[in-house]
Amino acid sequence: MSEFAAQLRAASLRVTRPRLAVLAALRDHPHVDTEAVIALVRAELPSVSHQAIYDVLRALTDARLLRRIQPAGALARYESRVGDNHHHVVCRSCGAIADVDCAVGHAPCLTASADHGFVVDEAEVVFWGLCPDCGRTVQ
Repeated sequence: MSEFAAQLRAASLRVTRPRLAVLAALRDHPHVDTEAVIALVRAELPSVSHQAIYDVLRALTDARLLRRIQPAGALARYESRVGDNHHHVVCRSCGAIADVDCAVGHAPCLTASADHGFVVDEAEVVFWGLCPDCGRTVQ
């Protein structure tokens, strides 16, 4: 937990039990939605409110200690892998999500064919398919 406390302090955030619990939950369970985060945190801190968890997720995301992802047609998910420009692969059947390292080159991984004057600092790529378990049921 001292690693998480240091991250919070470096982001100028107070170290609180709910913030520490959310960071720990997402370290151990990446790509979970808000309800799963609430359940994981309540296993450790039973009295924490839904609103407190929503507030923590927002604060940690704003501070870039968490990343919020939302594949098309899916609930928002959270992960603690930040600081790199990785991508995701999503199962069309069960919704499982896994990290995919940068496709090629340096950040932002992909050069836009037309950046329209934007200074691009991140590319979001989502690969879609079937996970190994769902793929076996199709064959």
